[in-house]
Amino acid sequence: MMSAGRKSGVAVAFAALVLLSACEPPPPQFEQFSAKEIYDRAEYELSQDNAEEAANFFGEVERLYPYSEWARRALIMQAYALHVDRKYEESRVAAQRYIDFYPADKDAAYAQYLLALSYYDQIDDVGRDQGVTFQALQALRLVIERYPDSEYARSAILKFDLAFDHLAGKEMEIGRYYLKKEHYTAAANRFRTVVQDFQTTSQTPEALYRLIECYLSLGLREEAQTAGAILGYNFQGSVWYEDAYTLLTGQGLPLEPAGGSWLVQIYRQSIKGEWL
Repeated sequence: MMSAGRKSGVAVAFAALVLLSACEPPPPQFEQFSAKEIYDRAEYELSQDNAEEAANFFGEVERLYPYSEWARRALIMQAYALHVDRKYEESRVAAQRYIDFYPADKDAAYAQYLLALSYYDQIDDVGRDQGVTFQALQALRLVIERYPDSEYARSAILKFDLAFDHLAGKEMEIGRYYLKKEHYTAAANRFRTVVQDFQTTSQTPEALYRLIECYLSLGLREEAQTAGAILGYNFQGSVWYEDAYTLLTGQGLPLEPAGGSWLVQIYRQSIKGEWL
């Protein structure tokens, strides 16, 4: 059985809970307010950095006044508030609904941009899983292609380039790991991917230099020479070219194409101006 002291403690706690509940304001009856009043309250909450509460209020506008102009405005703002609150999947759903319901609206470009941001802003949080980076690239490409004259297209292009560079950087990171472990073939395959698939990124000069290191370690001197020739032709002002020149000439190898490897084709593309 419960002791008298414990009964007393439970009674006090229950009384405190009842008192606390009595002090809490009842949930607002949104039906009593106009669409504009709810929308204004949502904007106020957003201005106070209460993004979660703002998203709830914007949602109520759409729920109670689904065919109004305020509902249209509230939907895009709800997508924004959810994004601010880092609820990326929910933000993406709201943005997609806006695109589906109002494809010709002036804010459709912003909705598509928000959808792309819902992927882009997660890139640094995904570790080695690059699926979200590919999704960001696809969504950013839609902004660029569908709304080329919008104010969001330029920002989308910049973010597309950064995301593309991020993918190349991940390949480089894995390649460096293999190189450090002296798994030269596996490392070379990663660096080759950068040179072939990510030519326009900032990672390419280092990838060419690392290929030289791998090929020299594997005894593939002609491939190393050709990688050096590409590096010299396209990135002569980089520190990677200086290191490659020292490394190759130190072994009596000129920086010129040799043999018939895949790098020779890359070199020919460079000569013809097809590199970029």
